Amino acid sequence: MPMPDISSCPPDRPRPSRPAGWQTAAACAGLPPRVVFSKKAKEAAPALRACVACTVRRACEEAVAPAESWFDGVCGGRLWRSGRPVPHMPPTTAMPAPTALPTPIAPTAQGGLLG
Repeated sequence: MPMPDISSCPPDRPRPSRPAGWQTAAACAGLPPRVVFSKKAKEAAPALRACVACTVRRACEEAVAPAESWFDGVCGGRLWRSGRPVPHMPPTTAMPAPTALPTPIAPTAQGGLLG
């Protein structure tokens, strides 16, 4: 089967040879891509923590435009999945197991309660 002619297709957007200034200043710049572009909050946690003190959060979100680009990963201090922000779920804390069951209160012959 012959290959289709793709010579009339527009070329891909040219990629910059160097990262933009905001990218090199980003707090997440040294993190592995699998962390920054993770869909899972637990894996993306280091990037989300880096965003807290990042000075280029607004520039990041403006450049990436996660809602318009179906972005997956961390951008502008939030986790995005398919261009939608993932609601922040606080870590669950387990309730300690009870050490003993409470003693039931039983009525006495005189009408009072034992406890």
